[in-house]
Amino acid sequence: MTFRFNNLYSLTLAVCLIPLLWLLIDTAFDNLGPNPIQALHIRLGDWSLRFLWLTLAITPIQTVTKWRGMTEYRQLLGLYAFFYATLHLLAYLLVDHAQVWSIIAIDIIESQYIWFGVLTYIIIFLLALTSPKWAKKRMGKNWKKLHRYIYLAAGAVIIHYYWQLKGNMAEPLFYLIIICLLMGFRVLVWVKNRQLTRLMIPTGQRVLVVPVKQFVMTETIREQQVNEPDRLDESGNQHQHI
Repeated sequence: MTFRFNNLYSLTLAVCLIPLLWLLIDTAFDNLGPNPIQALHIRLGDWSLRFLWLTLAITPIQTVTKWRGMTEYRQLLGLYAFFYATLHLLAYLLVDHAQVWSIIAIDIIESQYIWFGVLTYIIIFLLALTSPKWAKKRMGKNWKKLHRYIYLAAGAVIIHYYWQLKGNMAEPLFYLIIICLLMGFRVLVWVKNRQLTRLMIPTGQRVLVVPVKQFVMTETIREQQVNEPDRLDESGNQHQHI
């Protein structure tokens, strides 16, 4: 069983590198179209976005299948999202703008969509930096709080992707639908768990309170039964004395 699991993990590790290999082959054979620099930049960004979506899809799949082993795959896909996002950033800095920092600064100031891309990359960078087990143990509860920012990154990258395109909006709409479905699933699970919690709390109170009331009522009846004969005797003695 362990051998199969490692085999599957190694296969996933290799498959996730296919987009990069495919891109390198297209670059070598000049198959990137009339604007190869832009094609290189966009394709790396697209795969970073796709791996981010796959990372978000792990939790719903794990919830449905009850397979806890998918946690490691979520981490793997998240690291690949960071990997392709880093290549996307390097292509922008080194290839697209040739490290001309003055032009890069002007582009960042004038192009607001880049702000959302920078925000997304910072979040993904922090998530990748804290992905090892030692970081999780050291951060404790703060680790989960930090990794919830992946939802903010997902929203920011959609805006980044939408604003930079001036033509076909089919792909941004497709990715937007996916993220809405993934977030909707999480909302439904959260609402369901909250409703179950509310149903369980009153049930516990009834079990605790009702026996106490019955016990108090029983003790009260017993006290009345004990005291009533004494009162009758006292009234009877007084009547005889008169």
